[in-house]
Amino acid sequence: MRELADRPALLGPRGWALLLAAVLGLTVLVPVLHLLVPPGHALHLPEFYVTLLGKFLCYALCALAIDLIWGITGILSLGHGLFFALGGYAMGMYLMRQIGREGQYQSDLPDFMVFLNWKELPWHWAWSDSLALQLLLVLLVPGALAWVFGYFAFRSRIQGVYFSIITQALTVAAMLLFFRNETGFGGNNGFTDFKRLAGFALNEPGMRVALCVLSAWVLVACFLLARALVQSPYGRVLQAIRDAEGRVRFCGYDPVAYKLSVWVLSALMCAVAGALYVPQVGIINPSEMSPAASIEMAIWAAVGGRGTLIGPIVGAFFVNGGKSVFTVWLPEAWLYVLGALFIAVTLFLPQGLVGLLRKVRR
Repeated sequence: MRELADRPALLGPRGWALLLAAVLGLTVLVPVLHLLVPPGHALHLPEFYVTLLGKFLCYALCALAIDLIWGITGILSLGHGLFFALGGYAMGMYLMRQIGREGQYQSDLPDFMVFLNWKELPWHWAWSDSLALQLLLVLLVPGALAWVFGYFAFRSRIQGVYFSIITQALTVAAMLLFFRNETGFGGNNGFTDFKRLAGFALNEPGMRVALCVLSAWVLVACFLLARALVQSPYGRVLQAIRDAEGRVRFCGYDPVAYKLSVWVLSALMCAVAGALYVPQVGIINPSEMSPAASIEMAIWAAVGGRGTLIGPIVGAFFVNGGKSVFTVWLPEAWLYVLGALFIAVTLFLPQGLVGLLRKVRR
């Protein structure tokens, strides 16, 4: 009983207040400003910003997943873009089937299959007309891949930069596979031109707002889950593995089981983010598996403050907000700005933006 009494609260009063304010802003303010305030009014929230906010929420979920595996456990992954893309492709397969005969070729097959002279759906599209089964695949496929890869990697005690390299190699291999037309995933064009989700038109304002609000609630739920795990004895072991894995093993714990479990959980979070991302953005292609996409996820966590859980969420919004601005004003300079930002954070702000705010508050 004393151990339970001494366990820290999930969030303090200020934390709960900020979380409640963010949830109310996303689930009440955004729908009101977009749906009830008429277009042309100064307070109307345009469609572009609703979609942009939904994208940022999905990116923030990816950053949170990276923080669990890197900031808390000390394992730098440069391949989480693969899990994000796999979740997106699983959702995209269902959305492609919902187009029906409204495609360019007016066929029951997706347009790209008609163009490539396919006569029937390949075997891995067998369940693609069922939303429930595709949502199940959103979790099963990335989760199974993460478990198999992580089991052999952690069992072999691959650590540090070597682990980062093989995760990136896995992502590049998958990207090259998905670029091939014969795999049945649309080649370099991927999936696009989505029409409906669960019978509702994706271009309807209410559907856009619903997906944005759903993304916000999923992010909040995953944040609270991650917070609870980190503050539990399980989370203490993860942090001990980060700081001194050899001592943890000497104390009788099995680091492989702990690392594998948090690795799979992190992959599942990215897969869910990808599934929410695709219907809002309207496209998924192999470029989401590029090494640059996975590296950006790590940058979001580093800029916001890895190991803090809330920091990577802040970093995802900060970096992608800057990207949206710079790609309009100075598109050719954005990559230089991103590189300079990462170097500056590494040298002068090792605890990221959240660490800077804490210093200022002190």
